[in-house]
Amino acid sequence: MSKKTVAVLFGGRSSEHEVSLMSATMVINNIPRDKYDVLTVGITKEGEWLLFEGDTALIADGSWQTSGKTVPAVISPDAKTHGLLIMRDGGVEKVYLDAVFPELHGKNGEDGTMQGLLELSGIPYVGCDCASSAVCMDKALTNTILEYSGIPQAAFVWFYAVDWEKNSEQYIKAVEENLGYPCFVKPANAGSSVGISKCSTREELAEAVAKACVHDRKIVVEEGVVGAEVECAVFGNDDIYASTVGEIVPAAEWYDYDAKYNNVESKLFIPARLDDETMNKIKERAAKAYRVLGCSGLTRMDFFVRKSDGEVMLNEPNTLPGFTPISMYPKLMATDGVGNAELVDRLIQLAIERMNNERISTEK
Repeated sequence: MSKKTVAVLFGGRSSEHEVSLMSATMVINNIPRDKYDVLTVGITKEGEWLLFEGDTALIADGSWQTSGKTVPAVISPDAKTHGLLIMRDGGVEKVYLDAVFPELHGKNGEDGTMQGLLELSGIPYVGCDCASSAVCMDKALTNTILEYSGIPQAAFVWFYAVDWEKNSEQYIKAVEENLGYPCFVKPANAGSSVGISKCSTREELAEAVAKACVHDRKIVVEEGVVGAEVECAVFGNDDIYASTVGEIVPAAEWYDYDAKYNNVESKLFIPARLDDETMNKIKERAAKAYRVLGCSGLTRMDFFVRKSDGEVMLNEPNTLPGFTPISMYPKLMATDGVGNAELVDRLIQLAIERMNNERISTEK
């Protein structure tokens, strides 16, 4: 059987650039080389696309950019090309791609924009499609759909930054009447807890909104939920698999960026310290949310288990979860017997399977 060619995309222009470098390193190192030829394409913070032909070990710390092992390259939106355009030696080299693994986090990576390019190119890609990626990235849209679908979540209020500037008192009143303090202020479109603040007073709320506005023009405010923070890895296209549930005990007051990636005192418990009934409810709601939100390939579903009454509340979906050494998604799948190499292989196969099925449906 001839090998397929896969491109792994990493970096990107989002605030999660550095996390992407770590995730991509793990993915690249675990792609079975007996089945795939691998190309690595980095996107700088400035948005420059470069084919990286050096040692994978140089990716995580960002030194790949200055390695002298890069050449300009972009994915063509032309479906006939179906691959990469490499600008080398004064000419353009075309490389056919069987699949793309966009290990990109945050804006321009998991918000539907990259997925749109890959849809135009006709190249199968790992993860959710364009629409699902966009919906799951936007917390206001996600929360609205979950509310309509009857999936429990924290109470929320959302608004545009421009409307806050015109009449902040209106939204402060809405937060205080519907949510109370403490509450969490979030950019609608950001990940890895970037731009998120916990606030307990009006003054802190105003400061938190100003901080969130740096990252997005749409702001979501959610009630504070006291309880266990748990996560479930969901996998598949039409046949959905929900993994063992894991629990996070953050080193900080809440699971912010530093607690996720820098503080070694944060703890993970796999399986979570919950009874079987609660665990099963989490898995059921994770699978339901996955279907309702139109997810495919993979998504990590994050939940709260409220301390006061044990209610299972969906916090947020992550359509391209981290693949760093401390990331929960690969750890949960490994606990269920799917190691990193098998997981990466199966995700690529799911991408190809989904694209093939879509083509068959279109041709009917």
